[in-house]
Amino acid sequence: MIHKSLFVIAFVALAMQGLTSCTTCSRTNTDDFAIPDSIRNEGELKVQPSVMEEMVGNISSPIEMASLVKSLKVPFSQKYLATTKNVSNHNTSSAKAFNLGIFGTDLGYLNMYGKTSLVLDYITAMKSLADGINVGQFFDFSTLKRLATNNQNIDSLVYISQRSFNKMDKYLQKNGRGNLSTLMIAGVWVEGLYLSAQFLKERPDEKRLAESIGEQKVILDQLMIILNNYKKEQYIADLIVDLTAIKEIYDGIRITIEIGEPKAIEVDGMLTIVQTETSTVHYTEEQMQAITTQAEIIRSKLIK
Repeated sequence: MIHKSLFVIAFVALAMQGLTSCTTCSRTNTDDFAIPDSIRNEGELKVQPSVMEEMVGNISSPIEMASLVKSLKVPFSQKYLATTKNVSNHNTSSAKAFNLGIFGTDLGYLNMYGKTSLVLDYITAMKSLADGINVGQFFDFSTLKRLATNNQNIDSLVYISQRSFNKMDKYLQKNGRGNLSTLMIAGVWVEGLYLSAQFLKERPDEKRLAESIGEQKVILDQLMIILNNYKKEQYIADLIVDLTAIKEIYDGIRITIEIGEPKAIEVDGMLTIVQTETSTVHYTEEQMQAITTQAEIIRSKLIK
């Protein structure tokens, strides 16, 4: 039984204010930012801020995930990471936003293991992708580059990375590009699932890892709803098809909630009553293997 999903969101600690109204744009072979913000994505429904906040709130920080993995003595492996050599292949704004989430997750993994010698390649790739969707001005490349060369500044590296993502996300939402914010989250989710599945392959008998993967059923259901709001965009329509293959496996996994006894805690000098609950994930080994296989297939396709 677990109390919270131990899953990676890299540095996308997105303080979501809700996705703004926007029209869809078909994927082309070139960047589509020549279209003015004012006429993009008209007619899409706004997503309530609480929906995004709940989804993001259910995804834990990279520190929790790294702590769990390290406690299980899962060694660092560069083979888990997406290659930065394919950055130039992502030639649409949608692909750039999605892979920005992918690399953000990998950056989280590198930082938590203190692999600063590899960090520079990833922040360089992320800067290129951020520039490609007109949010590079919020990516503090010079500071990140300096911190990446100093092993004593891991906390600062995490903080600056997170702040950069927050600024990019807010700008995209404000300018009617909520579809790209959603794709960033989708990239984080896919890469996080992939990494967790690889860790599980290293420790197949570790229930905590399997449960953390099983709990992503809730996040995926929410993510699919939001992606469907932008399904007129071809890239997102294709992504929905890919994620549906995973969702069909998750449909067979059950999550039950057990309500515990309320507890009294002190918050800012005041007594507060909180309700405790524990979730239990009901899964089979075959389901975990199927999720792992699909995560590998989808991730391999989207990072090319």
